[in-house]
Amino acid sequence: MPTRPAWVLLAAGLAVRYLAKMPRTGVALLLCEPLLEVVLLVVTAIDLKNGADPAWKHGLAAVYIGYTVAYGHYTIKWIDGHFSHRFAGGPPPARPPRYGTARAGHEGRLWLRTVLAAAVASGLLQLAVWYVGDAGQTGSLRSWQWIAWRAAGIHGLIALTYLIWPKKAPAGQSGEERPRSPAKRL
Repeated sequence: MPTRPAWVLLAAGLAVRYLAKMPRTGVALLLCEPLLEVVLLVVTAIDLKNGADPAWKHGLAAVYIGYTVAYGHYTIKWIDGHFSHRFAGGPPPARPPRYGTARAGHEGRLWLRTVLAAAVASGLLQLAVWYVGDAGQTGSLRSWQWIAWRAAGIHGLIALTYLIWPKKAPAGQSGEERPRSPAKRL
């Protein structure tokens, strides 16, 4: 599975940064994550060039790269904030707004990331389709394009519900802020 090395690299970077108290080395490991994606793309292209039949793993590689382009920095920042709070005594990470137009805006921005992920994945998959050339062997790659855009469409519908039916804040609370409960330790 192409995602396993990425998550191992992410966990190692955070562990080195906070548990081993080597922040620069940890950041260096975290910055290697995009390089791993480039390696994944190159290996996928070489696999197709060497005559491999396009399969689900090639499509998944493109979707994963699309996710990394769109959500990579956001995800690492989110995980870093939670890891810092949990293991290094950092401040509690900011939570997204829960109510009203602030929440709708947050969900809309996440949806735009999903659209970017689908566009990147579809572009990479289309390049792979052209690279392979045989229409009979590209069905699995084209099906991943459909999967990426279907996920973006579903996410868009969900984000739209926050705009159409915004949740109202309880009396005395604004939609911009949310009080934090004390962090629970396992």
